[in-house]
Amino acid sequence: MEHITHAGVKIALRKTSLVDYPGKIASVLFFGGCELRCPWCHNRELVLMESTEPETFIGHDDALAHITKRRNVLGGVVLSGGEPTLYRDLPVMICRIKDIGLSVKLDTNGMNPAMLEKLFETTETSPDYIALDLKLAPQRYGEIAPNVKKAEDSLRKSAELIRNSGIKHEYRTLALPIITEKDIIALAELTGSAPWYVRAFKPGNCLDPSWNDIDASTERATGMLADMIRTLGKDGIVGSS
Repeated sequence: MEHITHAGVKIALRKTSLVDYPGKIASVLFFGGCELRCPWCHNRELVLMESTEPETFIGHDDALAHITKRRNVLGGVVLSGGEPTLYRDLPVMICRIKDIGLSVKLDTNGMNPAMLEKLFETTETSPDYIALDLKLAPQRYGEIAPNVKKAEDSLRKSAELIRNSGIKHEYRTLALPIITEKDIIALAELTGSAPWYVRAFKPGNCLDPSWNDIDASTERATGMLADMIRTLGKDGIVGSS
């Protein structure tokens, strides 16, 4: 994984992925920084933007050059993180990738509805696919977003924007030991008919090191959570796209 710095932003580049964009071979750009501090997050270097060897950094334009060079092999580009909606030039990035002839998938935590509104203004800047992470009940987001004002409102607004955008999308939830039936019921109010993937929690490199000692989700626990989602009339699916 190579890294990019541009306009104060750190980005890690995964040149090829077969699993991050449904049905497409993709490159993945992981944007550094995140408003949330989920203790179970395994991308601590990106969230905290911890220093790495400077010689591993490449430029913004070099990343796009890589994507351009491999446009006949790639089907799309995933913008992930960290949190890509923190990047002020995200509309420009999406536009440039689309100009290359590739589709764009956006992974987001839903904390920046203003950026989503900006992206949705034109087809040139709108993602072709969106994955919205749903972590805990909206009213519990204060537990993981202590420095974000109105985190619950932001999540609700982002979910509404995505649900009504006409853009193909999905929801993603980790089978955490702290998630409850009440969380799922509350989150279900934010979702439409799009697929809702339940992924297993796996310890390792967690933002809070104590989470590295927590057991990984069992297949049974993950399946039960997906079953719970389906009982609410939603398309709960075990696994990850």
